[in-house]
Amino acid sequence: MQHRVLHFIPLLLLIGFCCCSTACKDEPKRAPSIGEAFAGPIALNLRAEVSPSSKIVATLKHGDRVEILQTRRRFVKVRTGKGTEGWTDTRQLMTPEQIKELQDFSTRSAALPSQGSATVFATLNMHAEPNRQSPSFYQIAEGSAVDVVGHRLAPRLAPPAATRAATPKPASIPKRKKSGKEKKEPALPPPPPGPAPKLPANWLELSKSHHVAATEEDKPKPEATPTPEKPVIPVQLEDWSLVRTKDAKAGWVLSRMLNMTIPDEVAQYAEGHRITSYFPLGKVLDEGVEKKHWLWTTITANGQPYEFDSFRVFIWSLRRHRYETAYIMRKVTGYYPVEAKDGESPSFSLILENDDGKRYLYNFVLEVNRVRLARKTLWEPNAEAPKTGAIPVPPPPADPGPSRAQKLKDWFKSANPLK
Repeated sequence: MQHRVLHFIPLLLLIGFCCCSTACKDEPKRAPSIGEAFAGPIALNLRAEVSPSSKIVATLKHGDRVEILQTRRRFVKVRTGKGTEGWTDTRQLMTPEQIKELQDFSTRSAALPSQGSATVFATLNMHAEPNRQSPSFYQIAEGSAVDVVGHRLAPRLAPPAATRAATPKPASIPKRKKSGKEKKEPALPPPPPGPAPKLPANWLELSKSHHVAATEEDKPKPEATPTPEKPVIPVQLEDWSLVRTKDAKAGWVLSRMLNMTIPDEVAQYAEGHRITSYFPLGKVLDEGVEKKHWLWTTITANGQPYEFDSFRVFIWSLRRHRYETAYIMRKVTGYYPVEAKDGESPSFSLILENDDGKRYLYNFVLEVNRVRLARKTLWEPNAEAPKTGAIPVPPPPADPGPSRAQKLKDWFKSANPLK
């Protein structure tokens, strides 16, 4: 019995080898990778073909790594970590350098001072760059609060034009071949020329008029009026805000989708201007109710390369029980960051551009209900701006003594003791 089993072992090995060879031949060969990328959007669909209506073969999340296999125009074929292959748009992918830059960007944004809290009107996509075509890697839920930390003006890029189908050329009509049986007809000779026409009776006058017409043609013609050039269509610009979420995610969103959450009893004085930043500046108690003083910056029109053109300080009046303006400055050119210190000694600082084209750091202090300029220094973007909490308040001026009028009055009394 044992000898019979030993006879079957080579046959079994041969059958197993054939099966393995067949299985190896049936397995498709994997295409080599020519690069790597990462999914940019929150959810990225891979399709079986380039057409956007083709079947979805896989769905990736932001940051998922893929291998690039093939490129076709602006589309690429990629392979996921599970081995699934599909097509997507190159604009939906991010390079390893962009992923690292996005992480570093969030770290740097965490150190930027907040310009105020804002809520979103509806579900809002957060983009890696201030551009509608850049990948949106995060979604902010409707009604969520974010901190505004930056601003940038960027052109609105039109969506890519739809690919037009190539118009087929009209089919050419094949020429009919002449059969050998057809005979060429002999060409007819041209008719004999007729007699030459006689000169008209007034041929001399006609020759003079022709000479005059030729002379008129030789005269220089006046220059043609140049046609007006086509008007240049201006590039449409959009305001983008750099925002930071509560979980330290940072990205760009459209500014018009944000609503700064300053109290309505103060926001009602905006007069249609957009509030770009706001800060509390101290507080008072009015009949047991706490009321805060406020600083805000506003801008009149959108699409400006600066952040505000006016700033204003509101204080709560204990006598009138309402907000009143303690300080206002209009028609300025102001830039982020605006910083403020709340507490017993409120103060704030703004960066304003003067008529000389240079930017200056203005430091103000709030003394009860009066705003006073404490210091003005040249602002350097590379230098770290001093913290507003450390604004040096100048000491009160020394007593200059009696005035000249008082001195003259005292001298007159001493010189005339009888009066």
